[in-house]
Amino acid sequence: MGHEIHVLTRDKQKAKKIFPQTAVSAFEWRNNREIPPLDAISGINGVINLMGENITAKHWSDDQKKRLKESRVDSTQNLVKLLEQNLSNTLDFFISASAIAIYPVNIPKVLTEESNLGHNYLAELCKMWEEATNGLTKVKRKVIIRTGVVLEKTDGALKKMLPLFQMGLGGPIGKGNQMMSWIELDDLVDLYVNAATDSKYSGIFNGVAPTPVNNFNFTKALGHALHRPTIIPVPTLPLKLAFGEMASLILDSQAIVSKRLQEVGFHFKYETVDSALNAIFHK
Repeated sequence: MGHEIHVLTRDKQKAKKIFPQTAVSAFEWRNNREIPPLDAISGINGVINLMGENITAKHWSDDQKKRLKESRVDSTQNLVKLLEQNLSNTLDFFISASAIAIYPVNIPKVLTEESNLGHNYLAELCKMWEEATNGLTKVKRKVIIRTGVVLEKTDGALKKMLPLFQMGLGGPIGKGNQMMSWIELDDLVDLYVNAATDSKYSGIFNGVAPTPVNNFNFTKALGHALHRPTIIPVPTLPLKLAFGEMASLILDSQAIVSKRLQEVGFHFKYETVDSALNAIFHK
C-alpha cells in the first residue's frame, strides 16, 4: 500500500490496461538495445527486472536466439547502465529474474543454490543474464530469482498443455520419469514481494516449490484436476522432430529445490503439485 510503480514496457497502452490504477506510470522502451528513458527511474527506490522474451514463443533459430539474448542480457545491461549513470541515490533493492535452466540437466540428484552450473545453451544464456547485473553498485541488496516452471492457466506451460488434456489426449511423455521443478504463480508473486520488502533476501534464490515432480505424476495430477483421463503416452521422437533443440524444455530432467528459501523462512501456499493444480482449476 502507498507504493508508486513505474513500468518499463514495449507497449504503453497495453500496460495501462493491465495496470489501470493511478499509482502506476508506464514508460515505453521499445528497443532494449538502447538505454531506457530517464524519466522511468525518477524517484525510485527499487527495481524488479522481469525482462525476457518468452523462451517457448518460437523455435530456437539463430535469429530467435539473438532475440532471447537481447531481451535478457542486453536489456539488463542497458538498464544497469541507466541506473549507474543517473541515480542520485542508492537503491534499496534490485531484483532480477533468472531461471533454473542455469543448472545441469538429467542429473540423478536434487540440486540447490549451492550446486554447480550447467554448460548447455540455456545455462550459458542464464549465466550471461545474471552477469549482466554485475555492473550495478548503487544498491543495498541485489536478489536473483532462478525460476522454475510457473504454473498458471492463462499463460506458460499449462496454457500449451491444456487443449490436449481437456480433450482427454494428455499423457506422460516417454517413460514419464523426467523431473520437473515448478512454482505456482501466487507463490512466485509472494516471493518477489518478500524479496522487495524483507532485508533477509539477498543473493540467489531458486524460485521453486519444495517438491519437484516427475512427468508421470504431474500428468496424473493435471488429469485429475481437469477430470480427464491421462492414458495415452506421448512418444519423444515426434517432439524432438517438431521442436528441435527447444524440445529439451520438455524432455530434460531437473530436480531443483531451494535451500535458501528455507533459511529465510519463506512460506509456500502450494507445496505439492496436486494442491497447486486443484487451486488453479477449482478456485
